[in-house]
Amino acid sequence: MSGFVGQVALDGPSGTGKSSVARAVATRLGAAYLDTGAMYRAATVAVLDAGADPEDVEAVAAVVAGARIEVGTAAETELVRVDGVDVAIRIRGPEVTRAVSAVSAVPAVRRRLVERQRALVVAADAVVVEGRDIGTVVLPDATLKVYLTAAPEARAQRRAAQLGITDPAEVAALAADLRRRDEYDSSRADSPLRPAEDAVVVDSTHLDREGVVGRVVELALATVGAGA
Repeated sequence: MSGFVGQVALDGPSGTGKSSVARAVATRLGAAYLDTGAMYRAATVAVLDAGADPEDVEAVAAVVAGARIEVGTAAETELVRVDGVDVAIRIRGPEVTRAVSAVSAVPAVRRRLVERQRALVVAADAVVVEGRDIGTVVLPDATLKVYLTAAPEARAQRRAAQLGITDPAEVAALAADLRRRDEYDSSRADSPLRPAEDAVVVDSTHLDREGVVGRVVELALATVGAGA
């Protein structure tokens, strides 16, 4: 055990390796782990399965309000269910990826899921929470705030490797999609994607996962050691 007690807020755009980094950091710190992006993706599955238009704000809010979304907090296992059905693999697919920004932008959805996220955090002495508005909205008083970023091309290569894509045209399409989502998420009115004022920015373009994990763990322990 590291002795870390507190919250690490890990924000950043898609494809920066947030999920794998956050899980590894949580394991190293002996902390719980919460992937808030998985919550929004699970909500998107509910919307798609209900046949609702992701751009229809009222319909999306109604579907999510009636859905039972479960996300686990163990770093070693991924638990994501919608109405009792395991959707851990499905939430990473292209259909959900295309629609998740629109669903996530609905204020009623964000309020509902942020409430659940905070409840899960309160239940843990130590927790690593990853997402896009953790340091700015969900946990503005987090012990440590990290904003993880990387060049779109590097992020596209990582996402392609994750999905088993090797065709250059498909990789280029992934990069274009990441840029589009960055623009969408950064310009939305409710909880836009941006670093918190007191966040430490870590650029992972030229770092491997272990390098990023080591840096975040170092920051977390230093923050606690400083009495923050």
